[in-house]
Amino acid sequence: MQSFRTEIENPIVAKDIIELDKKIQLFYEGKIDEERFRSLRLARGVYGQRQFGVQMIRIKLPYGKLTSEQLHRIANVSDEYSRGRLHITTRQDIQIHHVSLDRTPELWAELEKDDITLREACGNAVRNVTASETAGIDKNEPFDVSPYAHAVFEFFLRNPICQELGRKFKISFSGTDKDTALSFMHDLGFIAKIENNVVGFKIMIGGGLGSQARLADTLFDFIEADKIIPVTEAVLRVFDRYGERSKRAKARLKFLIKDIGLDAFVKLVEEEQKALSTQSFPIDTSKFDSEIIVPAIEVPAVEITDNVAYDLWKSTNVIEQKQAGFSAIGIKVHLGDFYTDKARLLADLIKKYAGNEIRLSLRQNILIRHVKNELLPFFYVELQKLGFVEAGYESALDITSCPGTDTCNLGIASSTGISAELEKVLKSEFPQYANNKEIAIKISGCMNSCGQHSMAHIGFQGMTVKSGKLVAPALQVLLGGGVLGNGAGRVANKVIKIPSKRGPEALRTILNNYQDNVIVGESFLDYYDRQGEIYFYELLKPLSDTTNLVQSDFIDWGSEEQFEMAVGVGECAGVVIDLIATLLFESEEKLENAVGSLELNQYSDSIYYSYLSMVNTAKALLLAEDVKTNTHAGIIADFETTFASKIDLDKPFSAFIYQLQNNEPSLEFAQKYLADAQLFYKKADEFRASTLVDEA
Repeated sequence: MQSFRTEIENPIVAKDIIELDKKIQLFYEGKIDEERFRSLRLARGVYGQRQFGVQMIRIKLPYGKLTSEQLHRIANVSDEYSRGRLHITTRQDIQIHHVSLDRTPELWAELEKDDITLREACGNAVRNVTASETAGIDKNEPFDVSPYAHAVFEFFLRNPICQELGRKFKISFSGTDKDTALSFMHDLGFIAKIENNVVGFKIMIGGGLGSQARLADTLFDFIEADKIIPVTEAVLRVFDRYGERSKRAKARLKFLIKDIGLDAFVKLVEEEQKALSTQSFPIDTSKFDSEIIVPAIEVPAVEITDNVAYDLWKSTNVIEQKQAGFSAIGIKVHLGDFYTDKARLLADLIKKYAGNEIRLSLRQNILIRHVKNELLPFFYVELQKLGFVEAGYESALDITSCPGTDTCNLGIASSTGISAELEKVLKSEFPQYANNKEIAIKISGCMNSCGQHSMAHIGFQGMTVKSGKLVAPALQVLLGGGVLGNGAGRVANKVIKIPSKRGPEALRTILNNYQDNVIVGESFLDYYDRQGEIYFYELLKPLSDTTNLVQSDFIDWGSEEQFEMAVGVGECAGVVIDLIATLLFESEEKLENAVGSLELNQYSDSIYYSYLSMVNTAKALLLAEDVKTNTHAGIIADFETTFASKIDLDKPFSAFIYQLQNNEPSLEFAQKYLADAQLFYKKADEFRASTLVDEA
């Protein structure tokens, strides 16, 4: 049962997994506060489910890349620890649901055998680094962004500066100006550019969706590729220090930039330059530049029985690669859900007949890469056996949806149920949209926009509506969002709220109106702008009437029982209610980490662990005085005011702790700063002990 303790080859990973196992046992024994334990498990990809007693496991897959071996490993793990279903997310992750908490360490250990991690897939950390799924094969890209996304993923995984942020932090890499990785809605979004033969990026900052969507600002129109990791580190340092921590709804980077202004934020970033672990980080792209290796096999003979269907599939699901003679094949995955039996067959197919690589897309689909053109008929026949040749990959017929009330604590109304109904409408009444890549339809079960409804051309958000004393599931209809390209985007307008059972009629009304009145060559967004929000409100207003609801309107899609709103405690942010004793214990752990990093000559990491220890310790003492501690900067300022005469440090606390800003990360400074942190902890602990004696 505990073999995972001896089977993990990487000692860093082994320590991580064993620590999770130990903390689970301490939690069961009541020795760890529930809120603190939640923060720890979230940072290790273990997320609470709507259903009692089971967890959702989120697997972190940088830029959605998977090999045959990794897909087999994930399928095996899902069968062993769950129910054989895999869910693709809008961040190119895979989620496995209904996992027992005490089995999560062994599950993680199994995944690591094929270099798959759970680390920082959830919680207040740098989440999965996403990228255009066509990166490396796109004819229009200036270069492949995959190695740069991978380098950012590796550099910040387990990096002390982003382990306990105020909230999650999202990064994306777009391969072209089409901005298919949606830089405008990310904390940091990178768009590939080449200027004067120099490889680099445009950087967008401070975007986000949710209940208060914000379009990103331009941080740099162009910056050299070797500067992207130092810039990211500086931004994370500032966010860690000044970002809100107590008010969850205001804790994202977008709110910090909105509050202090972009210019002030950039100034803070510039002030971090001296403290960075590196001023330049050249990124090795050689592993991604090598020639595509495809098994030398004889092309299997197949018979296409329906040439019309095959030609439609080729026109909607096949993408010609920039590599001559190769194509990529898109698989439309309904709701992002597929099963392990098909996953294994797909894994075998790409291993034997293609380049042994798939990418998961931001719209919850699968893209098979590096298929020889002469093998397309064979792949069509084989994928048809798996039910993977439905036309309309990444088209208007391809609805994006979060799991909603199926498994999520925050789900208000069913998003998967309405998605299925809307897809029926599209396939039966609007089949011509199979090749329409312009209109995106997205659905979320709540305001958090995991289904990205707030940036959709046509979006739906799960809500409730009252009718007398009863409550019915409802949908907020949003229109006019979308990607404009090169870092620009649009947030959709909230047009009207309707009962959920009228969702199909709303979609039908919108699309029929568009088809009947659009001018030749006019895009959906141009049409929406020409008609205006009020026009669509009036168009859909008859559907919002709640005086004529029938019994079925009070039953959500996919359910047989009367609707009842049941929203649990959300874990997206992993907000922690820290106890004083827990904080001081963590300060000791951070000092131990600082010592360990120093022994490994990781000076920058050691310095930051020392800094975090001092902040934690200061926060613990302030909490004992009932002083609010919303940000690191606030903790430092308030501690100096509150304890200047009580704890002697020979200098103001701000000058004592902010030494890390004014010194390069050398061995000498790392040693000195660690000694200072240890001294501060000793004095703070002594002060705390004397206070407790006085109180007694």
